[in-house]
Amino acid sequence: METEEGIGVEALVVPPAPPALLADEGQRASVAVVQGVVGYAAIILLNASTGILTARALLPAGRGNLAAMILWPLFLAVTTSLGMPSALIYFLRKYKEESSRLIPTGLIASLLLGCFAALGGAFFLSFWLHNYSHEVVRAAQFFLLTTPVFAMIETGRAVLEASGSFLASYIVRVSQPAATLVMLLCLLALHRLNPISAGFVYTVASVPTLLIVLSQVRRLAVGRWRMDIASCRLLLSYGIRSYGVDILGALSLQIDQVLVISLLAPAAMGIYGVTLSLSRMFNLFQNSVVTVLFPSASGRSADEIRRMTEFSTRVSTLMTGSCAALASLVGPFMLKVLYGREYSGASLTLDILLVEVTISGAVFVLAQAYMALGRPGIVTIIQSIGLSLSIPMMLILIPRWGINGAAAALLTATMARFLFVYFGFGFILKIRRPDLIPRLSDIQLMLRTLTMPVSTKRVAR
Repeated sequence: METEEGIGVEALVVPPAPPALLADEGQRASVAVVQGVVGYAAIILLNASTGILTARALLPAGRGNLAAMILWPLFLAVTTSLGMPSALIYFLRKYKEESSRLIPTGLIASLLLGCFAALGGAFFLSFWLHNYSHEVVRAAQFFLLTTPVFAMIETGRAVLEASGSFLASYIVRVSQPAATLVMLLCLLALHRLNPISAGFVYTVASVPTLLIVLSQVRRLAVGRWRMDIASCRLLLSYGIRSYGVDILGALSLQIDQVLVISLLAPAAMGIYGVTLSLSRMFNLFQNSVVTVLFPSASGRSADEIRRMTEFSTRVSTLMTGSCAALASLVGPFMLKVLYGREYSGASLTLDILLVEVTISGAVFVLAQAYMALGRPGIVTIIQSIGLSLSIPMMLILIPRWGINGAAAALLTATMARFLFVYFGFGFILKIRRPDLIPRLSDIQLMLRTLTMPVSTKRVAR
């Protein structure tokens, strides 16, 4: 198929890479993963600091009000993206020479989509936040003004990752929680820290992050920035098929919070938000792998993609599971010491969420094989099946078991998604299912990468 501007969706045939090139790219990917681990570790440290600060200063009810106000801009930005970030990664890897048209088109489209999302969200929140005060609802609606900002940040990061600028992407990720922490500390020092002022800080911190993104992306798209209709159609041809992955991924990660906000009191949401944030610290390894895996795997053969995916899943899941098991042992102590005694009774919720985050990370990594093979629609179907289980289960279990019910429903749906994604390799992709049993060689390879001399890493980049 050929577009008006000569960019053919099927025009590019990627030749098999020579072994030396594959080895070199594999080494660069390993280094990028290590950079990602360091970058995500910094993000986790910053997010943990802001979470501890707000949990202690605002207490569960105030923390719940804060969550109800700041959840929506990023959530709506992702759920209304029409798959633009994934489409940009896919096509910028295939058509690098068209970046001057694809990048501006993707960013402008994200800006427009974010504006529409903000308008719709303002109307939606007035009904959904019925358990919260009028002041909290109005503040949440006001903070939706940053929805287009979050949409452009997500798309801009996809551009950086597609171009191989993983370090720049990690800097972007770190900048927002760093700015948030600094401003929260200032409010605390001035005795002005409350749920609404903290919410303002969380959302306005996205503005300097967007400026950093645009300054980095501007170097990759030389020329006049305008919406190109042919490029927009090309992006949507993949984006709409992958859109289900984006929206279902966002719902899978945040539907529990959305329902807890509506069904339970602010204090329960505050406690659940703290345990959820603590458990999500341990998806460090999967997030680092996924950032590199999809851009690196796109355009390769099915067997190469399978081997990359199974190795990435084995190693990242082993690391996440080990850290989660340790966290489960010291969970009650961590909750009491870090966040305060008001949160110490949520250790069972934390244990369930730690198991869930380990399995959901494996699902996320395995799904990248479908994306890299140009089958995003299949992941959409698989994810929707899992999500269709979680929503009714949450509606039943949350009123009965509170936040433990939300965690249990989330875990059950995640296990279903894992089974569908894993067995889909044979039934749908018609390739051998990945071997997910960890091997000693996997650990040895990761240790060699971690201990690689700095000079070697620079060469690998």
